[in-house]
Amino acid sequence: MGSLPLNSSSEHLVPPDSPPLGIDESTLLTLFKSQQNHLNFFFENLSLPQALSFARILLSASGTIFLSGVGKSGFVAHKISQTLVSLGIRSAFLSPVDALHGDIGILTPRDVVVLFSKSGTTDELLRLVPCVRAKGSYLVSVTSVEGNALASACDMNVHLPVERELCPFDLAPVTSTAIQMVFGDTVAIALMGARNLTKEEYAANHPAGRIGKSLIFKVKDVMKKQDELPVCREGDLIMDQLVELTSKGCGCLLVIDEYHHLIGTFTDGDLRRTLKASGEGIFKLTVGEMCNRKPRTIGPDAMAVEAMKKMEAPPSPVQFLPVTDHQNILIGIVTLHGLVSAGL
Repeated sequence: MGSLPLNSSSEHLVPPDSPPLGIDESTLLTLFKSQQNHLNFFFENLSLPQALSFARILLSASGTIFLSGVGKSGFVAHKISQTLVSLGIRSAFLSPVDALHGDIGILTPRDVVVLFSKSGTTDELLRLVPCVRAKGSYLVSVTSVEGNALASACDMNVHLPVERELCPFDLAPVTSTAIQMVFGDTVAIALMGARNLTKEEYAANHPAGRIGKSLIFKVKDVMKKQDELPVCREGDLIMDQLVELTSKGCGCLLVIDEYHHLIGTFTDGDLRRTLKASGEGIFKLTVGEMCNRKPRTIGPDAMAVEAMKKMEAPPSPVQFLPVTDHQNILIGIVTLHGLVSAGL
């Protein structure tokens, strides 16, 4: 008997009209509802006084908030630390293994160390406790099993009630880690409110993201200027300015007077309309005769996101805005392409 060809695909092993094996919408719905019930158990049984004490400890920390854990709880601790940092709160993830091999030297008596462990019996964390105590840092355990060793060894314990894991064997840490994440990130937002973090301060911590750029970048940060500007005088013939119109990548000419005041704009769309209406007469027309003398403009200190809104405003969108100062002197141009390229 010959062997199957190498390019044979698995679709030949299952009849094309067969339903997906082992899972359907009903199964998923049951799992989602079960997880929702487990999370509701957590919300209904969480001690708010404990949570409040924990939040106040973090809020009053004069040093760094270090979060630690092993395995899945370690990933959660790392993520919550990143949330705190993004909110302008000094925080870092402390690997329990690396801490025992030198990294614990970073701790000071002003720091708070938060240890995440569902069982509270994690060997690496229990070995870490006396070392943290020797550095004088405040110790908090976040656990889900009553009367565990880690809780007894720390200055404070927060109990996160877990009904059971969603896993049918009650083993895979999927519900407990979800609860840890919800708890930690919710407390982080509480700290954000208590510290009166503004939208602008939050954006300053995310300069590469769209939110940050929309709140940080001003028109002067993204505009073209000086030799990049497609400028001309109103007495210039249209046909003599075609190179300037097309070579600067702005899709327009910026018409100025001898003192650099903006007179108007002439776009490649204006060129097409003028050519259609005037034919050969376009050779004798000046830019000033055909330009738009009431263009939309914007100042250099306006937010870049405002420039985008102004471009999209009625009666019809435009692709650029001349940038002028309070004396109507042309200092730049901001284009839709430039804003999009900047990530706005």
